[in-house]
Amino acid sequence: MALNYAKLFNRRITPQSQRIPGSNQVANSGRGYSWKVDNWARLDRFLILGAEGGTYYIAQRDLVKQNHDAVVRCIKTDGIRVVNRVVEISDAGRAPKNDPASFTLALVVTHGDAAARAAAFNALPKVCRIGTHLFHFAEYVNAMRGWGRGLRNAIGHWYVDRTADDLAHQAVKYQQRDGWSHADLLRLAHPKAPSVEHDAVFRWMLAGADSLGERTVTRNVRGENREATYGAVGALPKLVEAFELAKQASSATDIVKLITDFGLPREAIPTQWLNERVVWEALLERMPMTAMIRNLGKMTSIGLLGPFSDAKRFIVRKLGDEAALKRARIHPLAVLVAQKIYAQGRGDKGSLTWSPASAVVDALDDAFYATFQNVQPCNKPLLLALDVSGSMAMSMIAGSCISAREASAAMALITAATEPDCEIIAFSAPSRGGFGGMHGGGEPGVTRVNISPRMRLADVIKRIEAIPMGGTDCALPMVWARRNKLTVSGFVTYTDSETWAGNIHPAQALRAYRDEFNGDAKTVVVGTTSNGFTLADPNDRGMLDVVGFDTSVPAVIADFVRERPVAPE
Repeated sequence: MALNYAKLFNRRITPQSQRIPGSNQVANSGRGYSWKVDNWARLDRFLILGAEGGTYYIAQRDLVKQNHDAVVRCIKTDGIRVVNRVVEISDAGRAPKNDPASFTLALVVTHGDAAARAAAFNALPKVCRIGTHLFHFAEYVNAMRGWGRGLRNAIGHWYVDRTADDLAHQAVKYQQRDGWSHADLLRLAHPKAPSVEHDAVFRWMLAGADSLGERTVTRNVRGENREATYGAVGALPKLVEAFELAKQASSATDIVKLITDFGLPREAIPTQWLNERVVWEALLERMPMTAMIRNLGKMTSIGLLGPFSDAKRFIVRKLGDEAALKRARIHPLAVLVAQKIYAQGRGDKGSLTWSPASAVVDALDDAFYATFQNVQPCNKPLLLALDVSGSMAMSMIAGSCISAREASAAMALITAATEPDCEIIAFSAPSRGGFGGMHGGGEPGVTRVNISPRMRLADVIKRIEAIPMGGTDCALPMVWARRNKLTVSGFVTYTDSETWAGNIHPAQALRAYRDEFNGDAKTVVVGTTSNGFTLADPNDRGMLDVVGFDTSVPAVIADFVRERPVAPE
């Protein structure tokens, strides 16, 4: 029998376990072949998705190392560009967590040239906006390099460039993290206080109220005189005085008065008073949005959000304030995590339980949509394809309790809410690969997902969780559309790109679909993990790789699909 060479060397149909002939594909972690994203795309993935928890195929340590090496290569190429990108993503609140930004800034001050280090030092207050961020940065940089003059000066400016009142707020709200405290950093940086008020706060940070010994302040709390000792008269901000008095409080009423009079934050309240309803009621009036979202379960458990309560109405109204959500840099993932935990009536850790208030669950749903950028619909047929393979269920977004599988469904709802003509499917190959057999009924490997933006996020997640898992075959959306003779302008695939199970590569399946149905069809690959792979052929201008759970992604998808492709040169 004559040898059919086309079966061994076919650029139109190639099993995903093999490299497309003539391409520069690389082996992915699932033993299939994908394209390698460049270092700058890897930087974006790391800044937005982080590497916490690893993935199904890559252990956390290895994933961090891979991202570290890619980021360092970017720094060696153009350190100032790296700093600008870190500031852009961190300052706009486009990432679920700020830790990758702090870590990347520490890498710049370790591996960058003089100009890049100077830019990183200047960017420190923009990226490390609160004490917790600064402590993380200190821990990262301490593990990489020594404390030279430039680093000490940058840390010092973080303290002296703030007002004394803001400094006091940082001191009582963010007291320590990662084994670091403000006292540790002040001893390293030796900043020169720009005012007597700053000097008083510095001395209080370094040694506490007892060491100041120059002034005794008496406050009348509930008919009793309470004393605390501080530095120069009129120097120490009143918030610090309230913090010291809270340590001596003998009743919840005392604490409420300190909160009301001085704005004492939750972190400054002694633990024994954090089960008192009146204390939380006082805190809620001026509680920051992030803290409020994180503490919904606690406030419900103590009865603060009961039927017809003012507190519940206040929270629902605040969650509905789109401008306030954006000012507070509330990320969609934070809302999604809060919604999932709150709706289930128990935390992922500890023994705290509560009966969720339906109005709060609905308000969190609305807040999720409000945290994304405004999207102008492309008004073209879109197929939103969710990879529900096993690897997607094992990868957690930014170390949260939300898997890439769940998060991709929630992200798809943003596009579905704005596009009048879209279909959502889930795909997963059978364990043996190929196209045969799957969930029963319909095309093998594809499940039509009956979800809509009108559904609660918790219900959407449950529906996605119920879909059986299999191998990864990211060509299935295009194959399914072609077999069903569907006219699609944009395939939006949410995946970790660890595809391996199919008899044809996704890029080949897209070209076959274009040849038969729509020559202008585009594909957007929404990467859900910070690995180094993508389905998007870098030589195909109709394919785009973006980072999942970036707040700008829905708008980018709509813009890309709306634009006509640029003709190849």
